[in-house]
Amino acid sequence: DQNGFIYVSDFENHEVRRWKQGDVVGELVAGGNGKGDHLNQLNGPSFIFIDEDDSLYISEWGNHRVMKWKKDAKEGIIVAGGNGNGNSLKQLFHPEGVIVDRLGQIYVVDYNNHRVMRWCEGDKEGEVVVGGNGKGNQSNQLNGPAGLAFDNEAN
Repeated sequence: DQNGFIYVSDFENHEVRRWKQGDVVGELVAGGNGKGDHLNQLNGPSFIFIDEDDSLYISEWGNHRVMKWKKDAKEGIIVAGGNGNGNSLKQLFHPEGVIVDRLGQIYVVDYNNHRVMRWCEGDKEGEVVVGGNGKGNQSNQLNGPAGLAFDNEAN
Protein backbone atom coordinates (compact mmCIF):
# COMPACT_ATOMS: atom_id res chain seq x y z
CA ASP A 1 0.00 0.00 0.00
CA GLN A 2 0.99 3.69 0.09
CA ASN A 3 2.58 3.16 3.53
CA GLY A 4 4.86 0.33 2.43
CA PHE A 5 2.84 -2.59 3.78
CA ILE A 6 2.39 -5.92 2.03
CA TYR A 7 -0.98 -7.58 2.61
CA VAL A 8 -1.45 -11.34 2.36
CA SER A 9 -4.72 -13.25 2.30
CA ASP A 10 -4.13 -16.59 4.03
CA PHE A 11 -6.73 -18.88 2.49
CA GLU A 12 -6.26 -21.84 4.84
CA ASN A 13 -5.88 -19.79 8.06
CA HIS A 14 -8.93 -17.65 7.18
CA GLU A 15 -7.24 -14.32 7.85
CA VAL A 16 -5.46 -11.36 6.29
CA ARG A 17 -2.16 -10.10 7.68
CA ARG A 18 0.11 -7.22 6.74
CA TRP A 19 3.85 -6.87 6.93
CA LYS A 20 6.11 -3.85 6.85
CA GLN A 21 9.40 -4.55 5.07
CA GLY A 22 11.75 -6.20 7.55
CA ASP A 23 8.98 -7.41 9.90
CA VAL A 24 9.26 -11.00 11.07
CA VAL A 25 5.66 -11.27 12.25
CA GLY A 26 2.65 -10.04 10.32
CA GLU A 27 -0.09 -7.99 11.95
CA LEU A 28 -3.60 -9.46 11.82
CA VAL A 29 -5.92 -7.03 10.01
CA ALA A 30 -8.99 -9.19 9.18
CA GLY A 31 -10.39 -12.50 10.33
CA GLY A 32 -8.26 -14.55 12.69
CA ASN A 33 -11.26 -15.94 14.55
CA GLY A 34 -11.35 -19.30 12.82
CA LYS A 35 -13.22 -20.38 9.72
CA GLY A 36 -16.80 -19.13 9.69
CA ASP A 37 -19.45 -16.79 8.37
CA HIS A 38 -19.75 -14.32 11.25
CA LEU A 39 -18.74 -10.71 10.57
CA ASN A 40 -15.47 -11.20 12.49
CA GLN A 41 -14.57 -14.34 10.52
CA LEU A 42 -13.44 -15.24 7.03
CA ASN A 43 -13.78 -18.46 5.04
CA GLY A 44 -11.17 -18.89 2.35
CA PRO A 45 -10.13 -15.28 1.71
CA SER A 46 -8.59 -14.99 -1.74
CA PHE A 47 -8.26 -11.58 -3.40
CA ILE A 48 -7.79 -8.26 -1.58
CA PHE A 49 -8.14 -4.62 -2.60
CA ILE A 50 -7.00 -1.71 -0.39
CA ASP A 51 -8.65 1.68 -0.93
CA GLU A 52 -7.29 5.16 -0.19
CA ASP A 53 -8.71 5.02 3.37
CA ASP A 54 -6.84 1.74 4.04
CA SER A 55 -10.09 -0.22 4.04
CA LEU A 56 -9.70 -3.80 2.87
CA TYR A 57 -12.08 -5.46 0.43
CA ILE A 58 -11.72 -9.22 0.72
CA SER A 59 -13.32 -11.81 -1.55
CA GLU A 60 -14.21 -14.98 0.31
CA TRP A 61 -14.29 -18.21 -1.65
CA GLY A 62 -16.11 -20.18 1.06
CA ASN A 63 -18.74 -17.62 2.08
CA HIS A 64 -19.49 -16.41 -1.47
CA ARG A 65 -19.20 -12.78 -0.42
CA VAL A 66 -16.98 -9.70 -0.40
CA MET A 67 -16.29 -8.09 2.96
CA LYS A 68 -15.09 -4.57 3.69
CA TRP A 69 -12.89 -4.18 6.76
CA LYS A 70 -12.20 -0.58 7.71
CA LYS A 71 -8.79 0.24 9.16
CA ASP A 72 -8.47 -1.15 12.72
CA ALA A 73 -11.94 -2.77 12.57
CA LYS A 74 -12.69 -5.89 14.61
CA GLU A 75 -15.26 -7.07 12.08
CA GLY A 76 -16.22 -6.42 8.50
CA ILE A 77 -19.39 -5.58 6.63
CA ILE A 78 -20.77 -7.52 3.68
CA VAL A 79 -20.64 -5.37 0.54
CA ALA A 80 -21.38 -8.02 -2.11
CA GLY A 81 -23.01 -11.45 -2.03
CA GLY A 82 -23.31 -13.25 1.28
CA ASN A 83 -26.55 -14.98 0.32
CA GLY A 84 -25.14 -18.44 -0.31
CA ASN A 85 -23.79 -19.61 -3.64
CA GLY A 86 -25.95 -19.09 -6.68
CA ASN A 87 -26.39 -17.06 -9.83
CA SER A 88 -29.02 -14.48 -8.85
CA LEU A 89 -28.03 -10.80 -8.76
CA LYS A 90 -27.76 -10.96 -4.96
CA GLN A 91 -25.41 -13.95 -5.00
CA LEU A 92 -21.86 -14.86 -5.90
CA PHE A 93 -20.40 -18.31 -6.51
CA HIS A 94 -16.73 -18.39 -5.50
CA PRO A 95 -15.75 -14.73 -5.91
CA GLU A 96 -12.15 -13.99 -6.80
CA GLY A 97 -10.71 -10.67 -8.04
CA VAL A 98 -12.07 -7.51 -6.46
CA ILE A 99 -11.37 -3.82 -7.18
CA VAL A 100 -13.07 -0.57 -6.22
CA ASP A 101 -13.29 2.50 -8.46
CA ARG A 102 -13.07 6.18 -7.49
CA LEU A 103 -16.85 6.29 -7.02
CA GLY A 104 -16.76 3.44 -4.51
CA GLN A 105 -18.31 0.92 -6.90
CA ILE A 106 -17.10 -2.60 -6.18
CA TYR A 107 -16.23 -4.88 -9.10
CA VAL A 108 -16.11 -8.60 -8.35
CA VAL A 109 -15.06 -11.55 -10.49
CA ASP A 110 -17.72 -14.22 -9.98
CA TYR A 111 -15.68 -17.29 -10.91
CA ASN A 112 -18.26 -20.07 -11.10
CA ASN A 113 -20.89 -17.82 -12.67
CA HIS A 114 -18.42 -16.76 -15.38
CA ARG A 115 -19.14 -13.06 -14.96
CA VAL A 116 -17.95 -9.77 -13.49
CA MET A 117 -20.40 -7.91 -11.28
CA ARG A 118 -20.60 -4.34 -10.03
CA TRP A 119 -22.00 -3.54 -6.58
CA CYS A 120 -22.51 -0.24 -4.81
CA GLU A 121 -21.99 -0.38 -1.05
CA GLY A 122 -25.36 -0.79 0.63
CA ASP A 123 -27.06 -2.38 -2.38
CA LYS A 124 -28.74 -5.75 -1.89
CA GLU A 125 -27.85 -6.88 -5.39
CA GLY A 126 -25.29 -6.17 -8.05
CA GLU A 127 -25.39 -5.95 -11.82
CA VAL A 128 -23.56 -7.99 -14.42
CA VAL A 129 -21.06 -5.85 -16.34
CA VAL A 130 -19.09 -8.55 -18.21
CA GLY A 131 -20.07 -12.10 -19.15
CA GLY A 132 -22.98 -13.75 -17.43
CA ASN A 133 -23.92 -15.63 -20.58
CA GLY A 134 -22.80 -19.05 -19.42
CA LYS A 135 -19.40 -20.68 -19.58
CA GLY A 136 -17.79 -20.54 -22.99
CA ASN A 137 -15.34 -19.02 -25.43
CA GLN A 138 -17.60 -16.64 -27.35
CA SER A 139 -16.95 -12.88 -27.23
CA ASN A 140 -19.78 -12.40 -24.71
CA GLN A 141 -18.71 -15.26 -22.43
CA LEU A 142 -16.06 -16.00 -19.81
CA ASN A 143 -14.71 -19.35 -18.64
CA GLY A 144 -13.55 -19.32 -15.01
CA PRO A 145 -12.42 -15.67 -14.72
CA ALA A 146 -10.10 -14.89 -11.81
CA GLY A 147 -8.59 -11.40 -11.83
CA LEU A 148 -9.38 -7.92 -13.08
CA ALA A 149 -7.73 -4.51 -13.09
CA PHE A 150 -8.26 -0.91 -14.12
CA ASP A 151 -5.95 0.82 -16.59
CA ASN A 152 -4.24 4.17 -15.87
CA GLU A 153 -7.43 6.02 -16.80
CA ALA A 154 -9.55 3.94 -14.37
CA ASN A 155 -11.25 2.05 -17.22
